[in-house]
Amino acid sequence: MSVTDRNRLDEEQSPYLRQHADNPVNWQPWDDDALDAARERDVPIFLSIGYSACHWCHVMEDESFEDERVAERLNDEFVPIKVDREERPDLDRLYQTICGMVSGQGGWPLSVWLTPDGRPFYVGTYFPRDEKRGQPGFLDLLDSIAESWENDREDIEGRADQWAGAMAGELEATPEQPGEVPDSDLLETAAQQAVENADREYGGFGHGQKFPQTGRLHLLMRAAERTGRESFDEVAHEALDAMSEGGLRDHAGGGFHRYTTDREWTVPHFEKMLYDNAELTRAYLAGYRRTGAERYAEVARETLGFVERELRHPDGGFFSTLDAQSEDESGEREEGAFYVWTPNGVHDAVDDEFAADLFCERYGVTEAGNFEDGKTVLTVSTEIEDLADEHDTTTEEVSAELERAREAVFAARAERERPERDEKVLAGWNGLMISAFAEAGLALDARFADTAVAGIEFVHEHLWNDEKRRLQRRYKDGDVKIEGYLEDYAFLARGALNCYEATGEVDHLAFALDLARAIETEFWDSDEETLYFTPQTGESLVARPQELDDQSTPSSTGVAVDVLLALDHFAADDRLEAIATATLETHAETVESSPLRRASLALAADRHAAGSLEWTVVADALPEAWRERIGRSYLPRRLLARRPSSEEELAAWCDRLGLDEPPAIWADRDQRDGEPTAYVCRSFTCSPPQTEVEDALSWVERLAPDTDADPESTPTDDSPR
Repeated sequence: MSVTDRNRLDEEQSPYLRQHADNPVNWQPWDDDALDAARERDVPIFLSIGYSACHWCHVMEDESFEDERVAERLNDEFVPIKVDREERPDLDRLYQTICGMVSGQGGWPLSVWLTPDGRPFYVGTYFPRDEKRGQPGFLDLLDSIAESWENDREDIEGRADQWAGAMAGELEATPEQPGEVPDSDLLETAAQQAVENADREYGGFGHGQKFPQTGRLHLLMRAAERTGRESFDEVAHEALDAMSEGGLRDHAGGGFHRYTTDREWTVPHFEKMLYDNAELTRAYLAGYRRTGAERYAEVARETLGFVERELRHPDGGFFSTLDAQSEDESGEREEGAFYVWTPNGVHDAVDDEFAADLFCERYGVTEAGNFEDGKTVLTVSTEIEDLADEHDTTTEEVSAELERAREAVFAARAERERPERDEKVLAGWNGLMISAFAEAGLALDARFADTAVAGIEFVHEHLWNDEKRRLQRRYKDGDVKIEGYLEDYAFLARGALNCYEATGEVDHLAFALDLARAIETEFWDSDEETLYFTPQTGESLVARPQELDDQSTPSSTGVAVDVLLALDHFAADDRLEAIATATLETHAETVESSPLRRASLALAADRHAAGSLEWTVVADALPEAWRERIGRSYLPRRLLARRPSSEEELAAWCDRLGLDEPPAIWADRDQRDGEPTAYVCRSFTCSPPQTEVEDALSWVERLAPDTDADPESTPTDDSPR
């Protein structure tokens, strides 16, 4: 009996794969048994890639994969393989690339037909079961491809060779000649391109579907801080305001959906992803630090509150997603059913008519609605000041009534059928969320740092092998699987470093350095001078991809380069900085030609050009007043490095990090008069020791990268290099 004679997805832990375990299709996981079976039977592989919260994945399952005729064709003529793109981003990256090259677009579900050795020869996304509006039917496709495999094999093999070569050229190859690391001018160039691409009427970028583009927001705010250009700040704030006021944000329960289907930020695709909520929190924290606007701080608090309530593992890690679909009143699964409202629904939930009316006016809940069947996605439609004027009351009274109504709406919504939750814990996505909580621990409230620490400890315990110094990607109900990718190591290293900054605990710094050294061992190619996405000891695929572009998550290469540059300050040699620099040199031309596509690499290049803003604080603990003042200041490229005040404890820290002597960021930096003491440095130029946080902050402008150093700032006995 062949392994392909039955559906094997009931053996998998991925919620997405298990969703398909009862299909009549004999789905296989991507493993040696399935690949060997394709070779032995000499039949094509049909590869279907999706994820548990994917709306069109559900549609294609209902239409095709539950259909007995489709199942019969797939089982007889192909080896059908299901892949969770969240577990296997390497496979998704490979085949999305060829889909984009062939069709000009990609997405999920991704449908790919492969030779038994993994070379693609036909690709698309969603296919209806039967031909519809010019789109080929899935049943007809299966027949046509099976016939071609039988009768036109040579043509298929030729196309597979051609496509495999194109994939390798696009994903694996590096330029023959390196360039020079982009200088500080790149930041302004990238920000100006973002302004030109901005939708100045509705906020955000482009004039179609609207996605969070958080890398661009960081580029804009950083460039505004450097140049003083008001337009850079304006575009960033327009996007932040549009996302927080429109349907992308869940105004009843907090958190953000994936994207909106319209230019106006009204109707979202309702799935909620851990990574979006992590990166959007970081963007709103940057906006808060840049402007001092409390509305941005409130969005960040509310988003983190949603994550703690709905996406947190009881032991500290973070789950992956909430589905877009749930059951409506009729028992049908519909996208957005959990989140949309009618005026009657609001009035049923809120027992005070005035408060209910205010809620409907504030969030645009009308009889006509802005969604399907007269229902409304909540958006900020009327300002509180205007409501107060209209109803002849105060803004304080309106705010209080709105909050009471929101609480009632939230409680009523909790009685609805909830969207399903994908309870995979992914190392890289957890790294993104850990960074968000750690930064909030500095900018908003120290308690958020406790959540970050619980998250890093969960991943360290369950996914890190201390003996092998290697990371696994996925934890689900005690099951650990899949070797980590570059994004897992890079995102988690940044999260661990941010935990050290927020808490001053050396164990988090040690973990970040362990991850950085593993990046060198597993992902750095000294011949090509680049970082690859897959580990060198991992599975051999059609191509070994790099990840240079920011997509739904930041570029893993960009984050890796940035965190290696930061961690180099604590390393015994300059290997981390050398890898980061060489990677930037290798990709200098492509970053300069498309800095918005490669925003994370552009931000890393800016750290390389400008240098980290080093804040060494010599103290047994970071004083609360210092945490608040530093944490709420907009200090891009900041590196907050507490060190203990005693030489004995400092020596113990060095032992913990495997260092023979203190690194320069800690060395010869003593406490003055028994008080917490700060040294603020950039590019080997430092302030004198400061025992007042405001005095230390005053040095930041003097050490700005585009400002000539003040004569007073040249190193002295009190300002060590």
